[in-house]
Amino acid sequence: MSTNITMEAKMKGGLFKAIGRKFAGETVFLTEFTPAGGEGLVAFGGNAPGRIKPIELGEGREFIVQKDAFLCAEDSVDLSVAFQRRLGSVFFGGEGFILEQLAGSGTAFIHACGDFVEFDLEAGQSMKVDTGCVVGWEGNVDYDIERVKGVKTMFFGGEGLFLTSLTGPGKIIIQSMTLHNLAFALAPFLPGSSR
Repeated sequence: MSTNITMEAKMKGGLFKAIGRKFAGETVFLTEFTPAGGEGLVAFGGNAPGRIKPIELGEGREFIVQKDAFLCAEDSVDLSVAFQRRLGSVFFGGEGFILEQLAGSGTAFIHACGDFVEFDLEAGQSMKVDTGCVVGWEGNVDYDIERVKGVKTMFFGGEGLFLTSLTGPGKIIIQSMTLHNLAFALAPFLPGSSR
């Protein structure tokens, strides 16, 4: 950051929102960066190789993202906890019970592994995605979990037992690689590996 930037940790939104953020994998306190005497520069990075994407929010537009996808946002963006709406999503969705909801107005930045692939779904159009690869979706996109069809596919297909079904209208963002898959791919090359 440039030398004219001041940092201050704040419990934005009060105690209940702070506790919600903690459950969503974020910190209780958010750090606010403010320039003094003109414009300043602050840079942010993710915790693993991947992409950072700006999400433009406005009136009536919210975005739901996987746990730990939130990187930073303008002060006018509200970060809160979002709960899965369906029981199947809670137990088999791969992202758990808690998601992060971005609302308000302004720009928020999200981060995930690999590359981002985006789709604009029409009303009623559905996409089935590996549950760990879903990064986020607009608030009006319907989200559910489906069991993979066929016993052979379930046990020998290598993709797991469940897929996420996303139904439009709205934008969805998926990632080309999960942190789990990246760690699994790198494991044989790490010191102390049995391979």
